[in-house]
Amino acid sequence: MIRLGMLDFDTSHVVAFAQRLHHVGVKDDQFVDGAKIVLACPGESKLSPERIPGFRKDIAAMGIPLTEDPREMIGKVDGMLIEAVDGSVHLERAKPFLEAGIPCYIDKPFACTLADAQAIVALAEKKKLPLFSSSSLRFAPELSKYVANAAHGKILGALTFGPASLHPRNPGLFHYGIHAVEILYTLMGPGCTRVTAIYDKDVDLVTGHWKDGRIASVRGIRTGAADYGATVFAEKGVTNLTIGTGYIYRELLKKIVAMFTTGKAPIDIRETVEIVAFIEAANRSAANHGTGVTIAV
Repeated sequence: MIRLGMLDFDTSHVVAFAQRLHHVGVKDDQFVDGAKIVLACPGESKLSPERIPGFRKDIAAMGIPLTEDPREMIGKVDGMLIEAVDGSVHLERAKPFLEAGIPCYIDKPFACTLADAQAIVALAEKKKLPLFSSSSLRFAPELSKYVANAAHGKILGALTFGPASLHPRNPGLFHYGIHAVEILYTLMGPGCTRVTAIYDKDVDLVTGHWKDGRIASVRGIRTGAADYGATVFAEKGVTNLTIGTGYIYRELLKKIVAMFTTGKAPIDIRETVEIVAFIEAANRSAANHGTGVTIAV
């Protein structure tokens, strides 16, 4: 059984993950085996501190021991769940554990700058540790089924969409728009070299140009209906995907547990770094009236 530590309680993910790993509070078809949270630290938050007390009570009610000092988890866990909803603190949060040789799952957004993302990766590489970060939407069953089906042929482009509320600590699509960006990369894969973006108070529209000539876009929605989904343009058909959220935490947790068990991350961390570069470039483009910005990672 993998022993996990969990840090920062300012996101509902801490409760959702604990319920599935500890088999409490959810239906049995949501259960994930192979790991338990053996120690957790509520931490602090500049983004949503008001959420910590309630989630602290929920975690304590599951019988999970709590500590006020995250460093107390070093030596007592096999892996860490870095759960701060604020991507700008992930380098600071993950650093002590990576330096101690503890692999980490870092919740979305992985980082809010390319520099931070590269620094986290360098820490993991120095210790030869697996490192994983992802939106749970990447593993939605409808999306996974489509990607695995070769019948549609090569994916030539896509338009993905989802809610994209904003917060200055996770600028632009780093906040909630990260989900739609992850859907885009699940379909397109890495290789984006240039980004153009248009921002308005109700919407973001970001277009990426891939090095092989493919083009794909993300629509971040802030008013009206805001489901998750995509229109995918492939060699043998155009498909409209509606992406549900009923099993996304279960599927993500399966990947997390597998990484801590096998020592192999389910996604090349270089793709995750490119996603950070994509959003950073989109923010720069939107701030400069849609001027194209080159990605270099």
